[in-house]
Amino acid sequence: MPTPRAAAIHDLSGFGRCSLTVVIPILSAMGVQCCPLPTAFLSTHTGGFQGFTFLDMTEELPRAARHWESLGLHFQAIYSGFLGSERQIDLVADFIRTFRREDTLVVVDPVMGDDGRAYQTYTPAMCAGMARLAALADVITPNLTEAAFLLGQEYVPLPAGEEDAALRKMVQALSLDGKRSVALTGASLAPGKTGAMCFDARTGDIHPVQTDFIVHPLHGTGDVFASVLTGAMLQGKNLADAAQQAVDFIRACAVRTVEQQLPLREGVDFEPLLGLLIPR
Repeated sequence: MPTPRAAAIHDLSGFGRCSLTVVIPILSAMGVQCCPLPTAFLSTHTGGFQGFTFLDMTEELPRAARHWESLGLHFQAIYSGFLGSERQIDLVADFIRTFRREDTLVVVDPVMGDDGRAYQTYTPAMCAGMARLAALADVITPNLTEAAFLLGQEYVPLPAGEEDAALRKMVQALSLDGKRSVALTGASLAPGKTGAMCFDARTGDIHPVQTDFIVHPLHGTGDVFASVLTGAMLQGKNLADAAQQAVDFIRACAVRTVEQQLPLREGVDFEPLLGLLIPR
């Protein structure tokens, strides 16, 4: 089989494991040719660092897209993450419409916020734009905060003892009446557990995947999850199996990160474990 090709539309941080510095090595290890389309370059990511630089790459997005179109490039996946402006959201939507083919998997990680709050750069108009972009996806990977934004609801913690039912109801609503698959991250069904609740649009099945929660949240785990999920689905795995591989890999990385006593802001120490992702 030819090597699958993925267009990865994310920002690039020079230090701090997130976005393209996570996406490129993970997809490459999983046998996917990663074609990065950077939305911005930052000297570090924005979590826990001050004084970072920021270079906006908005003007390059349509130029690169036009060049790729002139070359007749075909992508088996289009995978987007953090976007820096409402205009970038519209440009990514245009990219999807231009390059999508029958065999193209469109994955949108609707990065907007966490812990019940939108990120500082996200306005209400941008959140509405991200919802429009996510409507074009085959698979979305929101966390609980982003799920609330997509549904136009106020974020509230899940009711104790009713997590399973609440998460199932949420992914059903996020599926847009079964039109798209959903891997809802940060889904805990019991104390000491974390993972995802998955709705598979191909089958209509809802399936939770769980693993042990390790100590505390770490930067970049959302990017790791969505990248492993995308790579696994390009390998032919169904949504639930791909999500299980993603949460298991994150757990292994989190264990290693804690053992190494790395600062939280550096993200998960995943590079030595990339061998776990190489297809056998």
